[in-house]
Amino acid sequence: MKKTSPHTAFLIIDVQRDFCPGGRLAVKQGDLVIPVINRIARLFPVVVATQDWHPAGHVSFASSHRGAEPFTAVETGGRLQELWPDHCVQGTPGADFHPALDLRPVRFIVRKGFRAGMDSYSAFFENDRETATGLDGLLRGLGATDVFVTGLATDFCVRATALDAVRLGYRTFLVEDACRGVDRPAGAVRRALEEMEGSGVGLVFAEELAAAYAAEGSAAETD
Repeated sequence: MKKTSPHTAFLIIDVQRDFCPGGRLAVKQGDLVIPVINRIARLFPVVVATQDWHPAGHVSFASSHRGAEPFTAVETGGRLQELWPDHCVQGTPGADFHPALDLRPVRFIVRKGFRAGMDSYSAFFENDRETATGLDGLLRGLGATDVFVTGLATDFCVRATALDAVRLGYRTFLVEDACRGVDRPAGAVRRALEEMEGSGVGLVFAEELAAAYAAEGSAAETD
């Protein structure tokens, strides 16, 4: 793998307290992505972090639907909506980035899912597939052509972000060891990885990125 170019963006998806162990919608071992992300984020010229940023009573909360249980689905607004425990409510500690995440390399924060009646998995679009979050315009304004996606969760927001990045024309990579998934039902993470790879997403590991930088640095020293 070649070193990332000045036109490369690094996306950190939803590494928030509520999605990590101890949170309201914890992803198993979700906190293990943090040291990996911290190690490689500084290698990128543009780093963007996203936050789920839901109002109380959000459409994705099971508690907003009489008699509904988390991890089921209902039809609302003409769309099938997965239902979750209340999570990442605006202004609550659970919506904060995990305290171990190093935010110093982060240049921009994109908040999504803040409309009460619409969920948002992708960092690029709300779940109606039409309402933009503004991330595409931001990246194009910065001259980004490639994106590397990390964070939580592999089979939901990470997957949706990576697939949209490909659809929008970005050369897209998933840093596999910098992601963790819900994997509900079992096998969902594997299927998400297969879908992403089949759609043109490159699967890489953090060590490949670190090695590419180290190799180019050594070559520069010998020139």
